[in-house]
Amino acid sequence: MRRPGQERSLSDRLAAWFTEQGATLVEADILLPAETLLDLYGEDIRARAYVTLDPLRGEMMLRPDFTVPVVQQHMADGADPATYAYSGPVFRKQTHAGDRPSEYHQAGIEIFRRDQPEQSDARVFALIAQVLADHGLMVRPVTGDIGILMAAVRGLATTERRKQALLRHIWRPRRFRALLDRFSGRAPLPEARAQLLHRLAQGTPAALIAQAGTFTGLRSESEIAARVQALTEDAQTPPLNAPEAALLYDLLSLQAPSRAALLHLRGIAPMLPAIIPAVDRFATRLDALELQGIDVEALPFEASHGRSTLEYYDGFVFSFHASDPGLPPVASGGRYDALTAVLGQGRSIPAVGGVIRAGVMARLMESQT
Repeated sequence: MRRPGQERSLSDRLAAWFTEQGATLVEADILLPAETLLDLYGEDIRARAYVTLDPLRGEMMLRPDFTVPVVQQHMADGADPATYAYSGPVFRKQTHAGDRPSEYHQAGIEIFRRDQPEQSDARVFALIAQVLADHGLMVRPVTGDIGILMAAVRGLATTERRKQALLRHIWRPRRFRALLDRFSGRAPLPEARAQLLHRLAQGTPAALIAQAGTFTGLRSESEIAARVQALTEDAQTPPLNAPEAALLYDLLSLQAPSRAALLHLRGIAPMLPAIIPAVDRFATRLDALELQGIDVEALPFEASHGRSTLEYYDGFVFSFHASDPGLPPVASGGRYDALTAVLGQGRSIPAVGGVIRAGVMARLMESQT
């Protein structure tokens, strides 16, 4: 049974512990401008967040997490190095029936620091691992690095349009895989697109196709023409070369203990040279984690880990899981350097953070007593 008072109390205690480790306690707005989140994530965020209309402030969203408002506060103050802790409720719609709440408490820590980003990654991970262990929780960590996958995509020998399409859908694994299958020649064009291209090849004017409903929404003639040109150019683009595609599929499926994963990545890096800087950062991070007392020989690494979370992670990602697969991660986090540039209005600073779900943690603590 969920006990909101217990959950809130534990969340506040966790945030207080983070302050004892050097963080500054901050508060964040519960109501956030929807425009900011829609600009970051697109309309997909509506399926996960609660939206309301304020007569003066316009469309607003209940806070889906703490990272965006904390980053906004920090960037508004000048983007100096800092470490923050926080505690409070977040709100997420649930997509299926079950006992996962739509409102739950999180405690977290965020580090903004320009130098030694891998050391900051290790610090956040180690602090969360320590507090979970101090409470007697037997949980399984999983780590990943979205930066390696993003670097591999950017290095593909294909059009910029195709690379941007893949990057846009990195956080949608099924859509990403469907695009990769099509771009590599493993899957045919979707039937609707094939029919559209056939009609264009037969000389049917784009305006008539638009009137028939092939292009949805209100589009100008120039927008329709640009879309037709993009579809035509994409259809004429040759598939990814087979070795490059095979390496990307290999990367997507990589799961191994971290040191073994590093060896594998070192082995394929000469054939995918774009990933070499990201792999070097991975190696530096493992050394930093080892200095924090983490057993990186056994620490699980999955190259695709973290691709179904909110879409601002662009580097190191991690989560801690209970043995019950029906529970969400008890803790999770990662690096989000690009987000600070988006919200910083010309300023940026490398940043990493992590959160603990106090309700899940309390439930695990009860089950182990």
